[in-house]
Amino acid sequence: MHLLVIADPLEHFKTYKDTTYAMMREAARRGHQLAACEPAHLSWQSGGAVCADVRALRLKDDPHDWFDVTATRRAALKEFDAVLMRKDPPFDAEYIYATHLLEQAEREGARVFNRPRALRDHPEKLAIMEWPQFAAPTLVTRSADGIRAFHAEQRDIILKPLDGMGGMGIFRVREDGLNLGSIIETLNLGGAATLMVQRFLPEIAQGDKRVLIISGEPVPYCLARIPQGGEVRGNLAAGGKGVAQPLSDTDRATARAIGGVLAARGLLLIGLDIIGSRVTEINVTSPTCFQEIRDQTGCDVARLFIEALEKAVAD
Repeated sequence: MHLLVIADPLEHFKTYKDTTYAMMREAARRGHQLAACEPAHLSWQSGGAVCADVRALRLKDDPHDWFDVTATRRAALKEFDAVLMRKDPPFDAEYIYATHLLEQAEREGARVFNRPRALRDHPEKLAIMEWPQFAAPTLVTRSADGIRAFHAEQRDIILKPLDGMGGMGIFRVREDGLNLGSIIETLNLGGAATLMVQRFLPEIAQGDKRVLIISGEPVPYCLARIPQGGEVRGNLAAGGKGVAQPLSDTDRATARAIGGVLAARGLLLIGLDIIGSRVTEINVTSPTCFQEIRDQTGCDVARLFIEALEKAVAD
């Protein structure tokens, strides 16, 4: 298989924990050819195919100097057996434009994972609203009055921007409402930006669980990201401690219910964030935690993913 990976700059990868790196290493181990580019390298000229300026790669054993570029060229995306879209958020206008180019590449014959339309149709914060039976009480709004009413009802809430990642811009407001007005002004930019408000879930003390789903089937282990010190955020990027643990029966059932639907829509890889038994986000752009789960349990998530990718390409 000839695989093109679209991602952030390879030179910036933290290879000791990067999930895209783990995917690429497993693909190379299985004999697949690798190339890479960034979304900025995509182009489409009228009358032609969607192309990218790509680098052919040879992976090395040194995690600090982990690849050589063996060739550079402009290639049509349809020339590859699979195109893996692994660009990290933000889910901004440029990301959406990239999905449009990738969708055109699909019309030309490219196989893109996750599917561009599915990426665009399932923004990671908003996607949970399709499954209220599994989610915490949630409000999506620009309205300051609406947020205040939600706080009066729920009493202890989390506020976050729709385009954040890694725990950025997350605030907790308790029953006293301290600083609620200032936080609303900061996040909704005076009514210009939509944000998400959710009931605070005290089970966060046991971790924000990342449950990975591959081709509709949950991975047997999740990574509970446990807040440290005075933090309310469990995100690893915000200093949370990652503890791998077997999936509970409840989380497995939730993952299968959501994952089966989303796999049919073209989402090969999904990452649910679950606090207690409540889903708080559905990650579809570049779900992570492969290496942490493998290092702590021996479950090789990258192998499971590449096997699923091979099967999807062969079907």
